[in-house]
Amino acid sequence: MLLLQDVLGALSFSKSVVNLAADFRLKHGLPGIRQLGVVVPDVESAARTLQARGIGPFTILNGSPIMWLEKGENHNVSGKVGLAYHEDIELELLQPTEGSDFYRQSLHPLGRPTVHHVGLFVQDVDRSAESLIAAGAPVLVRGQLKTGPVLVEFAYMDTLEEAGLILEFISWRIRGRAFVPPPGVVRGAGWLERLLGKRNIEE
Repeated sequence: MLLLQDVLGALSFSKSVVNLAADFRLKHGLPGIRQLGVVVPDVESAARTLQARGIGPFTILNGSPIMWLEKGENHNVSGKVGLAYHEDIELELLQPTEGSDFYRQSLHPLGRPTVHHVGLFVQDVDRSAESLIAAGAPVLVRGQLKTGPVLVEFAYMDTLEEAGLILEFISWRIRGRAFVPPPGVVRGAGWLERLLGKRNIEE
């Protein structure tokens, strides 16, 4: 179990993150890491703690994906997420969702922030997933988030045993065209403001 503190305590946070699952990604020709997903008992509390250390600010989102297909079964889930950038890495705080135990299984017994996955931005989620499925790493969760013209597709892959943690493929599309959001879009993009419960956490 990799703790967020282990990564933050490294000489370089960004270098520590981009080196995660490096051998596995090289073996399968995968792109670099752009996101670090961290499971916490309470997103708002974790965001305040990190902001007190100069990390953030965090944008807090409440809502539900339009699709959450977990091990082949549809689930209706809802949850809370905190998003910020730190050293050009998107830091995603994940509170266990209602309707699925997918994140809850990674909760630390003492409530410490735990690294759940690393996110890779790709052009086509399904095409990227197919390459790992053929290598024996099935999809754990296939999902979609949508608001207005923006569609975010994602797939969590069962790579824990071979890569040491879960890999997530992420694809952003606007009116059907793929794009890679630059650092800072999380704080400034208007589509986030239309998601349920968007607000900034104050220190």
